[in-house]
Amino acid sequence: MAYDLEEQEQIDTLKAWWKQYGNLATWLLIAGLSAFAGWTAWTNYQHGQAAQASTIYEELQRAAGVKDNAKVQGAATNLVEKYARTSYATMAALTAARSAFDANDMKSAKTQLTWVAEHGQTKEFQALAKLRLTSILLDEKNYDDALKVLSGDFSTEFEADVLDRKADVFVAQNKIKEARETYKAALDKMGEKHAGRQLVQIKLDALGGAIDAKVAVTSEKK
Repeated sequence: MAYDLEEQEQIDTLKAWWKQYGNLATWLLIAGLSAFAGWTAWTNYQHGQAAQASTIYEELQRAAGVKDNAKVQGAATNLVEKYARTSYATMAALTAARSAFDANDMKSAKTQLTWVAEHGQTKEFQALAKLRLTSILLDEKNYDDALKVLSGDFSTEFEADVLDRKADVFVAQNKIKEARETYKAALDKMGEKHAGRQLVQIKLDALGGAIDAKVAVTSEKK
């Protein structure tokens, strides 16, 4: 096919460009297509993982409904080991912790809560697990570990609850001054409509009454 002079110049220019940049352009195109294929495969994989995790989570919920703690723990372990990056694993571990607690299986409860505290899908789930774990440690009189769990940063919505729980630990340690100060700090963080505000106030008032009573007794002895 014959080309006029202008067309021939365009063709020569294109050939020269391709000779210089053709390989680079090809590799960029391949890289782009590979990235898109990889993203599509990963998305499909994630959807598949979520679907499989959902099925196991449903089984866990049924087992929890009939209080079959052994099956609940097994399903939760399966989710945590195989689908840890899904939200189902976090929810399963929290459900398993409650199931274990109800079955007086404190070892399993602590294991599940510790996993969520360290690997939970969100900071909120992690905070919730830490608060529940602290309750168990407090019952076990493991005060030092309880305070360790409550150390570190928490999201704003949990700050008051963390302070409240720390004060509970101080009371158990008979550190009354620290407890009163921490309960007051918790109240300062709580809004007027906070569900736990009244209970914290009651605990603070009880500490004040106990201290006043000791002072009164000491005065009478003098």
